[in-house]
Amino acid sequence: MEKLICPSMMCANFDCLKEEVETLDQAGSDIFHLDIMDGSFVPNFGMGLQDVACIRKLTSKLVDVHLMIQNPGEYVDLFADLGADIIYVHPEADLHPTRTLGKIRAAGKKAGLAINPGTSVETVRELLPLTDYLLVMTVNPGFAGQKYLEFVNRKIETLAAMKEEYGFQIMVDGAISPQKIVELSAMGVSGFVLGTSALFGKGEDYGTIIARLKQS
Repeated sequence: MEKLICPSMMCANFDCLKEEVETLDQAGSDIFHLDIMDGSFVPNFGMGLQDVACIRKLTSKLVDVHLMIQNPGEYVDLFADLGADIIYVHPEADLHPTRTLGKIRAAGKKAGLAINPGTSVETVRELLPLTDYLLVMTVNPGFAGQKYLEFVNRKIETLAAMKEEYGFQIMVDGAISPQKIVELSAMGVSGFVLGTSALFGKGEDYGTIIARLKQS
């Protein structure tokens, strides 16, 4: 199964964002992952609208936005108009997630569902028919540099057994190391959001790292 490499652009060097995007694009990245945080749903602030617009302009690859914000359904049209290809929302932050996922698809975008470590499969089962990409958080959302939460593996195994029935791809986000890519790929995970644990700040060029990760 092909591994989808998704650089977490919050970890990129914003002193030279244009060069970072172009280099990651040429290095074989599959999806550019953009974290949007409001300081309410998660205790941090993330990337801005100008960052989304800039990165969208610089690549023809898929761009996703991970809306770690309250009431994400109110902002679907905004991010769709900015050119996001995949829009992830958290059911924990949305009173009507089925409506929001339908709204994403109606806008011609791929519907992404992001679930926190403490969110069980049973609480989102009814949302799975509306989900194209299921992003399993393997750390508590909001900050880079956390430790991988091993108990989430059981949830990933459960979801992997359901993905054919519902037609979604499993993605993971949070402390994803090269070793975790090997382990989780074998469990049925398709895509990996990568930050400082596997991609950024490693002293190697992105092309070398991504090629090695895809072959692992």
